[in-house]
Amino acid sequence: MADKMRDNQKNDSLDRGDIIFGRNPVSEAIRSGRPIDSVLVARGAKTGAIVGILAKAKEKKLRIKEVDPKKLDYMCGGGTHQGIAAVAAVCEYKELEDIFSLAKERGEAPFVIVLDEIEDPHNLGAIIRTAECAGAHGVIIPNRRSAGLSFTVGKTAAGAVEYVPVVRVPNIPAVIDTLKDKGLWVYGADMNGEDYRKCDMKGAVALVIGNEGKGIGRLVREKCDVIVSLPMKGKINSLNASVAAGILMYAVAEDR
Repeated sequence: MADKMRDNQKNDSLDRGDIIFGRNPVSEAIRSGRPIDSVLVARGAKTGAIVGILAKAKEKKLRIKEVDPKKLDYMCGGGTHQGIAAVAAVCEYKELEDIFSLAKERGEAPFVIVLDEIEDPHNLGAIIRTAECAGAHGVIIPNRRSAGLSFTVGKTAAGAVEYVPVVRVPNIPAVIDTLKDKGLWVYGADMNGEDYRKCDMKGAVALVIGNEGKGIGRLVREKCDVIVSLPMKGKINSLNASVAAGILMYAVAEDR
């Protein structure tokens, strides 16, 4: 099932022009300031003109991934990629201050969604969509081991990426410290926590949602002020990440 979803995502990208490939096209996309989710370089191809392209990508703080050449062939639909490609983003990533500016503009205490390695683009898109509907001021994702603002995410979010700032950071535990310094109370969603219905989630809140399989990481969990759980009545002990996030976001919205 996971492989099929990844294949669908790649096909979506090819159909919609999300994949930019070839040295000149990628170089021009970076130079022009076009929103880019990541730069893909074939393993062993970091030579010649590619070195200069990667230097430009690093200057712009773009995410760079080294991938198997066969994978790059597949993602580019068999086109001549010359060892490098870029995945276009549906919109620009924002800065952390943009989240607080939006909260201030609305006259509200900040409400932030922190995602610890959500890898499924459909889950990320659904969470961004619900975040917009529930009144969150922004979504934070990590640079690595996370879905980005691909076409699939934008399609699933149904336009919400235009209204909810999405911020990409190098370190989730560090950004949680920053949020705490700004007065936010941090709630992590995980098993064996306190029943979310017994928590008062008023005021400035950050809600942390973990990876689809592993949940939130140990360091992230330790940074949270409170761990909250959803009561499980059936025989399955967990919910889809976007469903759990939706329930908890509306619990925060109700308390606010």
